Amino acid sequence: MKPTSLGYVYAFAAYTVFSMQDGISKHLGDSYSPIVVATVRYWAFAAFALVLAARSRQGLAVAVVTRHPILQILRGLLLGGQIVVSILAFRYVGLAHSQAVFAAGPIFVALLSVPLLGEQVGWRRWTAIIVGLFGVLLILSPQSDGFSVLVVLPLACALFGAIYGILTRLVSREDPPVTSFFYMCMVGFVGANCLAPFFFSPIARQDWFWMIALCCTGIVGHLSLIKAYEYLNAVVLQPIAYFQLVLASFIAVSVFGESLTRNMVLGSVIVVGAGLFTVWREQVVARRKAQTSQSSAELTP
Repeated sequence: MKPTSLGYVYAFAAYTVFSMQDGISKHLGDSYSPIVVATVRYWAFAAFALVLAARSRQGLAVAVVTRHPILQILRGLLLGGQIVVSILAFRYVGLAHSQAVFAAGPIFVALLSVPLLGEQVGWRRWTAIIVGLFGVLLILSPQSDGFSVLVVLPLACALFGAIYGILTRLVSREDPPVTSFFYMCMVGFVGANCLAPFFFSPIARQDWFWMIALCCTGIVGHLSLIKAYEYLNAVVLQPIAYFQLVLASFIAVSVFGESLTRNMVLGSVIVVGAGLFTVWREQVVARRKAQTSQSSAELTP
């Protein structure tokens, strides 16, 4: 199989498994505290991070060293908060509705990159951001009869993810990926286990199967995504990431009996379109800057 084709296989496998993981998280979140569910996920996260760091070329000792300890810890806390809030969103807002809002992640990244990263955004990306935010507003449906203030949960989750993505860009300038992954997992692991005793409740015997499945999907999903990044770049992976929205919505409807409203479907289409354009445009600008820098370097005596 060609490397590109193999990358697509890993990517679709990753987002399929992540969709299943979200379904399992919703199932468990309906019966247990999201802190407990997140803690179980972090058990698998931590084990995976330790093995990955130990098997890396530099080894575990080097993976621990970071030039941005505060930002790395903040990243870990943000991701931990995002996981907990997402489980709450699945429970109170719904899996499909939450996933539709999560799809706005790239739009929020582009919006926040201006004040946080000092990036310049042209009129094309500003247009995409505004259109995407309109799509988010359509998904939230603030004037509909079924509107609930609890939609702030998936919205907060999407914002947490956007800030996490921006911080990842910052630390990746000097820290290797294995270090960022190590801190992402271990900070959340420590935080979740510190909180878990205050929210613990006995886990039914039959639910241990789902807890183990949650750990397995986490490991398989992240391993598949790491392999996908070895063969494909972020521009190619972003459209495939939206496959998770489709599959998670199917699970929400077929397994949990949720319904898709017209506003949710139309808003999702708008958000996905705006997100794809934003990611594509960022790559065009980055490639143009790289070519300009290369040309300047060639002209310099």
